[in-house]
Amino acid sequence: MSNTNSTGGAQPQIDLRLLKAARLGDSRSMMELAAQNPSILLGTTPQGNTCLHISSIHGHQRFCKDVLMLNQSLLSATNSNGETPLLTSVKSGHALLASVLLGHCHDLGLRESILKKDKDGCNVLHHAIRSGHKDLALELIATEPTLSQGVNNYNESPMFIAAMRDFTDVVRQLLEIPESAHVGSCGWNALHAAVRNGNPVIAKELMEARRWLAREEDKDNNTPMHLAALWDKTDVLRVLLQHDWSLGYAVSSKEGIPLLNCAAVRGHVRVAQELLKHCPDAPCRDSSGRTCLHEAVREGHAKFVAFIPESPHLRKLINMRDHNGRTALHHAVQNCDPKIVAALLSHRAIDVMVANNLGNCAGWELGTADAKTLNWNEVSMLLLKAYPHNAASIYNLHRQARKELIDSSRKDAKSLTQTYTSNTSLVAILIATITFAAAFTLPGGYSNDARNEGRPVMAKNIAFQLFLIADTLAMCSSLSVAFICIIARWEDLEFLLHYRSFTKKLMWFAYMATTVAFATGLYTVLVPRLLWLCISS
Repeated sequence: MSNTNSTGGAQPQIDLRLLKAARLGDSRSMMELAAQNPSILLGTTPQGNTCLHISSIHGHQRFCKDVLMLNQSLLSATNSNGETPLLTSVKSGHALLASVLLGHCHDLGLRESILKKDKDGCNVLHHAIRSGHKDLALELIATEPTLSQGVNNYNESPMFIAAMRDFTDVVRQLLEIPESAHVGSCGWNALHAAVRNGNPVIAKELMEARRWLAREEDKDNNTPMHLAALWDKTDVLRVLLQHDWSLGYAVSSKEGIPLLNCAAVRGHVRVAQELLKHCPDAPCRDSSGRTCLHEAVREGHAKFVAFIPESPHLRKLINMRDHNGRTALHHAVQNCDPKIVAALLSHRAIDVMVANNLGNCAGWELGTADAKTLNWNEVSMLLLKAYPHNAASIYNLHRQARKELIDSSRKDAKSLTQTYTSNTSLVAILIATITFAAAFTLPGGYSNDARNEGRPVMAKNIAFQLFLIADTLAMCSSLSVAFICIIARWEDLEFLLHYRSFTKKLMWFAYMATTVAFATGLYTVLVPRLLWLCISS
């Protein structure tokens, strides 16, 4: 039988004895087999692995050296995944063995074997960095610098992977190669990765060698500067601005989002302070007209809102409107956030009467908020204090909002009532049926005497009398509950309001009365029979 390797050539199937020797690292057995038949070393498994691949997987350095003494062509053999023994050893975590195989490839001039990529497009340098073998990675870069240009199927370069793992020495070595790639997944580059990890050292190295990386956008139109602002990487942001202060004026190409808006969305005051230190007039308004103050208010970041009056450049934002004509106060009132409303109203330049494109001032936003909350009342009081002339309008808004809330509650009450009535009426009718039947099947039966014919035998028994009372109460109360449930279909809201205070208590009373009735009924039957058995015995 034969296998087909990745180059399309037919190879014989590996001998089972050789496969076992490669797995165990048994060089003596391998050499004995090769002495009998040198071509036996060319055999492969169904996955295309030679004995050198198998030995590399298990890290048998001595075995690999002995095999290469007999047949050096195995260094160029690839398996079904496109892996050479060098790639296999690195992916299996055997850095020392990989260094030995690298030396053989270099000495023999097998450059293609060193540059070989697997089916994922990763070369040996990708795997060395990803596996954490920094020394091996540096050796690979020194031996074959072209490895630095490799980009795998996920658009990842060795430099990007090194930056993601904070391998400063590897990144520095790669930057010394002018043609080395720096791209990464999701449209990132190596500087995006350095920002993600908050590594100012790598960021400095990248800025000194390739400062244009700071302006490249990822698939979401975020530059490394935007990510630094979003993720509160102040140290990295400082390094970037020190190398190129004009980066503080960068805005995204799609929506024109400035860095201050990114900081405001997450409430990062330190980022804003560092940015304004280098760029005192940094842009603070996106293409939709929203300022960083709008963003901070919308996201509920009270500390960032309080920071605005402290900055001479940002004080002007207090009354600035977006494309809908809404100021930050409009958004704060709509969110019913008392802390932010109070912070805005404390600004001496605030104008509570600024109207939006519909002609409504900030107070009218109360009409869209939930009027039953405590925050609503607190915000309304703050607005009344700031502008007492709005008292009538706020009172009318409160009445309107409360009416809408009640109407909404009435609509929801129908479905809730149906649930209550269905469950409760089912139990009530069941209890009524049982107690009604028990009233006609009295314990002890009826008398057959001519004088007392048709009367209960135990009519004078106290337990029997208690049974009749309890059974009657249970039947009447359960029927009452069932009747109330029928009425509740027309009196939906009122039924919900009084359900717990009346119907539920009445239902529990019916249940307890039924329990007492059955307990006394059993008592009137069992006790006389037990006494009769004792006497007769």
